[in-house]
Amino acid sequence: MSTVSPATLWNKIFIGGEWKEGSSQRTAAVTNKFSDEVITEIRLANKQDIHDAYEAARKAQAEWAQVPPHEKAALMEKAAALIAERQEEIVKWLVEESGSSQLKASIEVGAAIGDVKEAAKYCFRMNGEILPSFIPGKENRIYRNPVGVVGAITPWNWPFYLSIRVVAPAIATGNGIVLKADSQTPITGGLIVAQIFEEAGIPKGLFSVVVYDLEEVGDDFVEHPIPRVISFTGSTAAGKRVAEIAGRHLKKVALELGGNNAFIILDDANVDQAVASAAFGKYLHQGQICIATNRFIVDRKIYPEFVEKFKEATLKVKAGNPAEPDTIIGPMINQKQIEKVQSLITQSLSEGAKLELEGKVAGNVIEPYILTDVTNDMAAARTEIFGPVAVIIPVDGEEEAIRIANDCDFGLSGAVHSGSIERGIKVAQQIVTGMIHVNDQTVNVESHIPFGGEKSSGLGRYCGESALEEFTTVKWISVQQEPRQYPFS
Repeated sequence: MSTVSPATLWNKIFIGGEWKEGSSQRTAAVTNKFSDEVITEIRLANKQDIHDAYEAARKAQAEWAQVPPHEKAALMEKAAALIAERQEEIVKWLVEESGSSQLKASIEVGAAIGDVKEAAKYCFRMNGEILPSFIPGKENRIYRNPVGVVGAITPWNWPFYLSIRVVAPAIATGNGIVLKADSQTPITGGLIVAQIFEEAGIPKGLFSVVVYDLEEVGDDFVEHPIPRVISFTGSTAAGKRVAEIAGRHLKKVALELGGNNAFIILDDANVDQAVASAAFGKYLHQGQICIATNRFIVDRKIYPEFVEKFKEATLKVKAGNPAEPDTIIGPMINQKQIEKVQSLITQSLSEGAKLELEGKVAGNVIEPYILTDVTNDMAAARTEIFGPVAVIIPVDGEEEAIRIANDCDFGLSGAVHSGSIERGIKVAQQIVTGMIHVNDQTVNVESHIPFGGEKSSGLGRYCGESALEEFTTVKWISVQQEPRQYPFS
């Protein structure tokens, strides 16, 4: 275990196996998102720190790739056990640093444990195969190998889980990794992760965590010649920029980007069940989730009933201090996000939406809003809200519901409620999205199931067997076991 106490770690970053201050002259204050109290201040990394981190990962990875799979798996299992032991502490930091409710933070840590345990299995799935050849006397061998070094950029909204989701499979499949944590949530988004893997026994230098200012570092993190895969989770605009830079350098990208997730309620749906699902899918982590519900698309036959019951359910959702166990909606991540949400509400009302429920803004907390009679061309329906604002769109039948759901640039998650499972599945199959859930809500993740989107919601998939594809490459080695006859020599 590290001899450095946790209290002193939070103002340092982890480069090449060493806890140190960044080399930049810039700093970032990490705050409690509810009280605005400063938790710590971190001196940021500069371009040289990023170079040093990548070099250390490259050197350590060559040896790590040769480590037997059972030893890699043992490290992953140790890391999972350490997360479980420190769950209460990690939940506390998520509540303070990211504004998570205790419920959301507990879900996040549980999901992270699942991903690390799943990653332990990857160590034994680096399978090769032998295939026949058209050429007499030849044997074809296919080997699965690590890519080398991964560069990962993770966001602030589920900082612990979304960092673990990349770090665990990258390391388990034999890679080194440099993680860029968001400066708003560097503790849960990187430093605790580094501390856990350090204690689990990760080789020195294989894993580094940097926190930097984009204005100072620019594109160096992505452009650096060492990483062969860049993993990015965040906004679509930023993801397109990452993909453009990586493409110029022929780097592979794994992108999980924005969503405008549709929750369809068909005319035969169980309204009470749909309302219960809807409240969870909309308000968990105050809607600051890429797979949170953005648009409720409701058949007019049950529209009044759904609106009334959903409003009743919403009024029971407590907003306030996330340190209180019964709070569901905590603070927004920053003032800019509050202003964005307020602007979308104002614009949508000017476009004709009805204000069914008006919340209040108290400090950094936005109480829930419900907008009804929304059309799909209004601001709140066209934009990923990332806030506790429910947008309800009435439609005339199944065909229109499908059309409205697909009429957007995104395709990350979705949901369909129907009294007929087969009808729900039939509709779900027609929605262009990477994930969709019948008689459930949009916020789902399972460690063994591929996670990712279509259209402007990203490229590639995380979790399950898909992680093997993202963080490995294959090599063909043919073996000519007897002399080959050539057409000329």
